[in-house]
Amino acid sequence: MTANKRYDVVVIGAGVFGACTAWHLARRGKRVLLVDAYGPGNARASSAGESRIIRMGYGADEIYTRWSRKSLAQWREFFERIGRRELFVETGVLWLARKDDARVRETPATLKRCGVRFEQMDLRTLEQWYPQIGLDEITWGLLEPDSGVLMARRAVAAVVEDAVRSGAEYRVADIATPRGAGRVTAVVTRAGERIEAGEFVFACGAWLGKVFPDVLGGRIFPSRQEVFFFGVPAGDQRFAPGALPTFLFQAEESYGMPDLEARGLKIAIDRHGERVDPDTQSRIASAEATEEIRRYVARRFPALRDAPIVETRVCQYENTSSGDFLIDQHPEMDNVWFVGGGSGHGFKHGPALGEYVTGRILDGAAGEDRFSLASKDVVQRRAVY
Repeated sequence: MTANKRYDVVVIGAGVFGACTAWHLARRGKRVLLVDAYGPGNARASSAGESRIIRMGYGADEIYTRWSRKSLAQWREFFERIGRRELFVETGVLWLARKDDARVRETPATLKRCGVRFEQMDLRTLEQWYPQIGLDEITWGLLEPDSGVLMARRAVAAVVEDAVRSGAEYRVADIATPRGAGRVTAVVTRAGERIEAGEFVFACGAWLGKVFPDVLGGRIFPSRQEVFFFGVPAGDQRFAPGALPTFLFQAEESYGMPDLEARGLKIAIDRHGERVDPDTQSRIASAEATEEIRRYVARRFPALRDAPIVETRVCQYENTSSGDFLIDQHPEMDNVWFVGGGSGHGFKHGPALGEYVTGRILDGAAGEDRFSLASKDVVQRRAVY
């Protein structure tokens, strides 16, 4: 890279949001530099880890159902083109519901409007198909057969590699907070290097509040999230893909995946954890969370009551007040963009989000009010699940 090179767009942050934005911009022929302080899908990032759910159901929240559907099509086309079809596993996604679960009850109508295939199941059908699940208090379910799991860390790396093939540049650097008002002409690395561009996209995930403390310090809520993998009994195929779909039970704030790549049953509680610093938080699972998840697995997967925990992971969400994404311009810097607020459900939307951000920057496309900075409060009232 020459010292006087000027880019059309610099994207700071190579998680799924930043990587997909850089990818779409490069495919539009723009001179793009993608920068990350640690590396794409690194161990501290919200896009880290092996797997993420991609599901279409969002209750009545049609905007995210449509974005999920668009993203799944783009993910599949992309993996097919680069010869990496293993990066999406069509496990199906099963919603488990109690009689009065309003959000799941609203989902079928939305899926039907958006052209998404699904099947509703009564309790007897669930018992026949999924005897390995403890179904007490569950009265019905909804299966999305075409949904499943994205292999997250590898998918992000593949997007970055393809963006580079499309003409983007990628490098590791720590970018300092830009200062001033009006149009920003350059950002500066912590090492003192100046990087010039016409537009700057900060897709820093849980670091957004640290990079822009005055504007976002009170509007981005990084939370600690603990994930567990339970080893399945030797020779037991009840927890393999095909026998067990990816599952969500929002009334109990739980989700999980079948035994992918012989890693064990993945399961987590989706409740927002304590607020953390993504640079310094401990990545060791707590005794309290371990005890809670053991009790839960014993109830919902009785055959794994005494199963060993073979792996744990501690990551983080970068929540907004509502759970809606943050995609908007800086209130004082005309060509600085915020892209974040994945809020625990964002990974799947990477391709559609990158296309949306590209359209806003290059085409002047209108913004969605729900993604605006003005809609983000300093008090959390989660509305998107």
